[in-house]
Amino acid sequence: MTARLTHLDDTGAAHMVDVGDKSVTQRTAVAEGHVTMLPETLALIRQGLAKKGDVIATARIAGIMAAKRTHELIPLCHPLLLTKVAVEIEADEALPGLRITATARVSGQTGVEMEALTAVSVACLTVYDMAKAVDRGMVIGGIRLLEKSGGKSGTWQAA
Repeated sequence: MTARLTHLDDTGAAHMVDVGDKSVTQRTAVAEGHVTMLPETLALIRQGLAKKGDVIATARIAGIMAAKRTHELIPLCHPLLLTKVAVEIEADEALPGLRITATARVSGQTGVEMEALTAVSVACLTVYDMAKAVDRGMVIGGIRLLEKSGGKSGTWQAA
């Protein structure tokens, strides 16, 4: 890890990092999050009975779309030509709720951690939006980077 914040210049002003001299490498990031809910809400989602439609399919598409637009949401992110975005959503009775994992990949000069994190965040928000009519007490949590690979810093994995 670097000892300084890369999005601050020598005067402390925010700026977009110049990645022009970085090598183009295959870069991948995986992030996760979850939405906890009442068991009845999870059952409704699994049965496909939510009023707004298929919660899981809609959240998956929303996550993919969000990853592609991360640079429009996070001010200092670079626009990237993503080569892969996958959003997996699994029911977890133990939560109870849904566990969401996103993988983003690019061949480029900067990483895709923010794209994976944005995909998970928006997928979680979409689940909440689609099921809030029956469960306003849902909780979004656990959003974090699980791993990243590529670039000068190489591979990193969460403990």
